[in-house]
Amino acid sequence: MMDYLTVTGGNRLYGTVEISGSKNAALPLIAASILSKNEVSVSNMPDVSDVNAFLQLIEQLGGNFRKPNDCVKIDTSHLYRTTATFNIVKTIRASILVLGPLLSRFGHCKVSFPGGCAIGQRPIDLHIKALKVMGAVIKVNQGFIEATAPNGLQGANITFDKITVGGTQNIIMAATLAHGVTTIINAAQEPEVQQLCEVVRNSGVRIEGIGTSKLIIHGTYGRLIDMKNFRLIPDRIAAGTYMCAAAITNSKLKIEKIIPQHLQAVISKLEEMNVEVIQNETSLVIMATNTIKPVHIFTAEYPGFPTDMQPQFMALATQANGTSTIDERMFENRFLHVHELLKFGAVIQLNGSKATITGTPNQQLNGSKATITGEPNHLKGSSVFASDIRAASSLILAALAAPQITSIYRIHHLDRGYEKLDEKLRKIGAKLVRIKE
Repeated sequence: MMDYLTVTGGNRLYGTVEISGSKNAALPLIAASILSKNEVSVSNMPDVSDVNAFLQLIEQLGGNFRKPNDCVKIDTSHLYRTTATFNIVKTIRASILVLGPLLSRFGHCKVSFPGGCAIGQRPIDLHIKALKVMGAVIKVNQGFIEATAPNGLQGANITFDKITVGGTQNIIMAATLAHGVTTIINAAQEPEVQQLCEVVRNSGVRIEGIGTSKLIIHGTYGRLIDMKNFRLIPDRIAAGTYMCAAAITNSKLKIEKIIPQHLQAVISKLEEMNVEVIQNETSLVIMATNTIKPVHIFTAEYPGFPTDMQPQFMALATQANGTSTIDERMFENRFLHVHELLKFGAVIQLNGSKATITGTPNQQLNGSKATITGEPNHLKGSSVFASDIRAASSLILAALAAPQITSIYRIHHLDRGYEKLDEKLRKIGAKLVRIKE
């Protein structure tokens, strides 16, 4: 049985929403526990299916985890298996992140090709090429990556031809236990990469250049690290999604437990769209606005505009007073949500990697409701299907703006990356119900 959501749109949001820990930070840091000789306690771990699947992968490899109170304790000190099989790897693309730490720790591993969202090619050839430079021998055989490091991984100079978040994270972990110094040029600078570096550094490994495109990691020559307990950074994509929810419903909303610095690209675009954002040290407030202005966006690596926020801003652009454009430069299939947004009555044209959205403005406030009165292309409730995590959230945003009932199917995608999104939205005034098919 698969759950689906029914959303009754046209209602304003209010109050406060708290942001959970970052799924995209959690996954590499769970993988990094493979490098540790001791149990590590991670607080602010989000309860989402991708994280739970990755913890099961650690268990499959011979580690264990437990969840006392509001944290997760992970112990890989007695890890003994080095094969990540397809039954778990198929559900989560980030499972490729065990390749670097397993190979670095054991000198050999076998990892199935990963699954995950169908948003386009995310080739792992950059991971493999970098590991080969570090002395790995890698073969691809019957859907598995078989890797050995006959003399242990060696420190090396790695230059990524293209910025890769997963590749940077994999090589950081591989370099942690390597023999000698590894330099990564053209490294990803995302906050999730920064936290991985900080956790490894706080475990006694010398890392230079954190937060820049050049990282220098001094390996431990095979010695497992003493990983310290840590707290996950908040989920900047979840925060951005709630910010768009407030904007598309013409609502005032406070968003707490965030790091505003991680959201500057999103905040900047919202302000361009005439949405006032009041920033504080660990929170921000989205102010209601009667007029949303069109915007021009192109996705880029951090600190640029995140591809994971592109679908949500496309939904928001349908309410703008004019024509917006979105140029998707990260993933070639990241417009799968467009077909579903068209079912709402959105006016969107695609030309290769560029989407043009003709907005329909004029949300008229009526007491506690935001009634959409723009003509002739205002959004109407529909039945739609999610294709990936962020597409699912964009459909919810569109549904919040459509003053009829919308049914959203395949919301298991939503559960992969958002902790209790439907519950949190209900608490701030949205009318949506989760139903078992």
